[in-house]
Amino acid sequence: MAFAAAAERASAVSDINVTPLVDVMLVLLIIFMVTAPILSRELPFDLPQKGPTPPIDVEHLQLAIDADGVIRLDGRVLPPALLDASLRLEALRSPQPELQIDAAGEAGYQAFTTVLAAARNAGLARISLRAVE
Repeated sequence: MAFAAAAERASAVSDINVTPLVDVMLVLLIIFMVTAPILSRELPFDLPQKGPTPPIDVEHLQLAIDADGVIRLDGRVLPPALLDASLRLEALRSPQPELQIDAAGEAGYQAFTTVLAAARNAGLARISLRAVE
């Protein structure tokens, strides 16, 4: 008799209660039924159309970092002490020039980050980077 009672309890425990599953599925169904019409409705937008834009002629500044850490601005050697002042002066020009940084592959990371930080602190908005072998 003890074995029969244990068998009845084991079969009762092995049944899955599907009521929470049905409740969750009904809630999801209601959510999808409510949101589907909202998602399919078109909203009127007046977006700007792409038109012909004239190319902007921007002057370029060449800043090169040699393998030994020497910085050259437009071909002339620039001491590190004058880097900030030179870049701030260039940033004041209108239209602002694009700074093209050419770093040698063997150039130190410190020299590169110093130049990049100085350019950003000077307020130069257009900076392009290039690795030179």
